[in-house]
Amino acid sequence: MKSAAIHEIHPEQQYLDLMQQIWETGSQRVDRTGIGTRSIAGAMLRYDLADGAMPLLTTKRVYWKTATREMLWFLTGETNIRPLVLQGVKIWNEWPHARYVKESGDDVSLDEFVQRIADDEAFAARWGDLGPVYGKQWVDWPTYRYRKDGLYERGEGINQVAEVIDSLRNNPGSRRHIIEGWNVAELDRMALPPCHKTYQFHVAEGRLNCMLYQRSCDVALGLPFNLWSAALLVRMMAQQVGLEPGELVWMGGDVHLYLNHEDLITEQLGRTPCGSPTLEISRKPETIFDYKIDDFVVHDYAPQAPIKAPVAV
Repeated sequence: MKSAAIHEIHPEQQYLDLMQQIWETGSQRVDRTGIGTRSIAGAMLRYDLADGAMPLLTTKRVYWKTATREMLWFLTGETNIRPLVLQGVKIWNEWPHARYVKESGDDVSLDEFVQRIADDEAFAARWGDLGPVYGKQWVDWPTYRYRKDGLYERGEGINQVAEVIDSLRNNPGSRRHIIEGWNVAELDRMALPPCHKTYQFHVAEGRLNCMLYQRSCDVALGLPFNLWSAALLVRMMAQQVGLEPGELVWMGGDVHLYLNHEDLITEQLGRTPCGSPTLEISRKPETIFDYKIDDFVVHDYAPQAPIKAPVAV
């Protein structure tokens, strides 16, 4: 009979194991950005969100407020970066900047471009829009009605988030609690087609579970944000419908590391996860669309130092 207790593996270790697997065994490929990746096909991570637990990495600092502001922006249906810029959120700036330089011929720096977005509302309206990305599809999926003259006219948009919340309340056993971002007809108008594309919710024993399918995943920079954001959405939806948070099941398609992230990868794999950060939601708004950044409080988060790496655009 073993007298020693079995050492419990830290939930973050599965993320580090995935990173190591990709870096050591992934296929080296040429990608859209021209930088190159090491990639594997298919991966899964599972996180229990009970008792306030969140998949918030401790082996480097993750700016969870930035990710939260992005999620709240998605829920507004907004597609222009200006509301993010005015909050100091930088994660979407590179895409409209690259488009501006290409189309205008003005080789302005990223910082100068972002300052113009903040200062000039008309400039932001022209150059700050990302097309019908995430939030637009989530809360205003376009519809078209057939007319007797053989043409189509624009119908009322579909608020997928509101519909899923309604179905969770009234038909929790449904297998159709889905929020979909992959609108094939509008992909060519998006600055970046959705990576975290399909969310499916599942109710069991009073708990709300979520399966997220992500078609493309930058494990070093993107996934830490994606895990937090998905878990945050589960926590908000669970609160709105009177369920306890359950399990977040993340599934990736093309799961990769960029070749120019080697320093980040080496540094992070040399670190050991520690601590168990939790999230407190300080109030219950009337709807899921009424949360504010101050409603979220993280406890017991003492991450190791940030690790910087370039974003591939």
